Amino acid sequence: MKPITFLQVRPVDAINEVWASTRRKEGTLAAEMGSPSAADHEAAQRAGILIIARDAESPSPAYIVTPDAVGSLRKGRTAGWRVTVVHEGTPMDVLDALAFTRAAYLRTGRSTVEEAAALVDRPGLQVEVSVLVDTVDDALRAVGAGASDLVLRAWNSDLIGSLRDALGDRQLAERTAFPLGLGYDDVREELEAGAFSAWLNQVDGSGWARPRTEWAPGKELEPPIDLRPSGQWGDDAWRSAPRGSIEDASPGIRPILDRAIAGTAPTRDEVEVLFGAHGTDVEAIADTADMIRRTIAGDDVTFIVNRNINYTNQCYFKCGFCAFSKGPRSLDLRGKPYLMSIEEVVDRSVEAWDRGATEVCLQGGIHPDFTGDFYLDVVTAIKATVPGMHIHGFTPLEVWQGAETSGRTIRDLLAELKEAGLGTLPGTAAEILDDDVRLTLCPDKIRTSQWAEVMMTAHELGIRTTSTMMFGHVDGPVSWANHIEVLRDIQRRTGGFTEFVPLPFVHMGSPIWLRGDSRPGPTWDEVILVHAVARIAFIGLIDNIQASWVKLGLGGAEALLRAGCNDVGGTLMDESISRAAGASHGTEVTATDFRELILGLDRHPVRRNTVYEPIESGITID
Repeated sequence: MKPITFLQVRPVDAINEVWASTRRKEGTLAAEMGSPSAADHEAAQRAGILIIARDAESPSPAYIVTPDAVGSLRKGRTAGWRVTVVHEGTPMDVLDALAFTRAAYLRTGRSTVEEAAALVDRPGLQVEVSVLVDTVDDALRAVGAGASDLVLRAWNSDLIGSLRDALGDRQLAERTAFPLGLGYDDVREELEAGAFSAWLNQVDGSGWARPRTEWAPGKELEPPIDLRPSGQWGDDAWRSAPRGSIEDASPGIRPILDRAIAGTAPTRDEVEVLFGAHGTDVEAIADTADMIRRTIAGDDVTFIVNRNINYTNQCYFKCGFCAFSKGPRSLDLRGKPYLMSIEEVVDRSVEAWDRGATEVCLQGGIHPDFTGDFYLDVVTAIKATVPGMHIHGFTPLEVWQGAETSGRTIRDLLAELKEAGLGTLPGTAAEILDDDVRLTLCPDKIRTSQWAEVMMTAHELGIRTTSTMMFGHVDGPVSWANHIEVLRDIQRRTGGFTEFVPLPFVHMGSPIWLRGDSRPGPTWDEVILVHAVARIAFIGLIDNIQASWVKLGLGGAEALLRAGCNDVGGTLMDESISRAAGASHGTEVTATDFRELILGLDRHPVRRNTVYEPIESGITID
């Protein structure tokens, strides 16, 4: 059953930025007005509000028009999801306007809901009956009469929570000026840049309105949760209620979870369904993931003592998400371009070994002077000085570029790297393994098939690798499901992945967000979902799901250990890439920090090596 949607809107005659900012803080996402000026739109969009114009001839992101005033909208030049028709005039007039504008909504009065519902119940129409309501009782009567969209003015979060609870089994979902579920490319093609940016900052990956919170990955804020893992709603009743469980899952999700508990992983399409979950369903999925985690990994929580060495921040690729090599100087995060010498990389490896590390993780930008020989020289030099150190290094992009620039095949370069002492490959440079997304996110980077070629070749040569997914930018449930399916396909063939590491997008210093072309990272619920759904999707394939404390802080990692994760990654000692994007979390934690976190959950801390072999249990190493 489709959810009941609602829109928080204010009528207004003119807009200034102070008014718009105040209304936005109160929860308003849209303003309705007659013929908005360019200044009205600019002020609204700077505050994150979209205007719904009552004049069909006035340029606007969205319209609400009477049947006799549809004007140019009737000619089909405007996407129907931008249009609301007012229930006014004869039934023939209204039906004519709906049919020719392909409108998404019919705005009616509280006394005419049944009439409107009967009118839109015609083949060829996909129209929701929308009605302005002032009270919870008004809303319930309207829904009972056939309304599926509610327009709210000046409702606070507790009143909205009362409506949600009063609807019982009917799911409530907040929308923007547009319907739920719109795709990134569809909206980008329709809207001008300012409106598109405002919409992106209002929505999650499913096109639902984002929860109102300042939290985002990388910010030094605790996750927006209390007793329950979902931060979908902000009212006291939601925050203080017990967390949902599998018994609370909706009918479309419960069978998928039941089969997963019985050992059957979901299909690709079922993975997409799970990724589109909200609210209580998120908690049901997290509950299921944690049960599966307990079966697969028990109560052990693993970590590694390691060091990141980001040997250069110079790169000739133009990835829209990357602030490491192209971050704005105004954030004072990136610093000057640098390139470490091989001697400095070795010195840092020695220092890490002396401090108890068993791994160095080598990643950096693609320097214009690099060839495959650079990577071979780095590995050889480290192994000559610290032969016991495990080298976890070089993304598939680095391997591809290294082979291409040195006249080697992928297989030959990887074989030489292994012979020189390379232990494993990180699974980064994956971002989203969906080429439609990559065309926007990283247009000059290797494609999905090339990433897969490097990984499968490495696995065939006996080089294990990790796998990752960076999410929360221009992506969503469809691309996430595609990504998971690529990883599952590779793992079924090779078995070479040791872990899956979701990487929430840190937006603050990212070029693609700063120019208004991405969302401001995932919502907290999406963070929970990606980790939990991964645990469920990788049943029988990948046993280790990692929580990234670098992106989420130790508090975020703790919450994810209750949602299917069994690993908290490495101590790192240095971390530059997330910091360049605006992350505020520390560049290092200690084994003691991990141990205290894990023991606080009544779980067992286990120090591991890179390929998940246990080294020591319950230890303290600083």
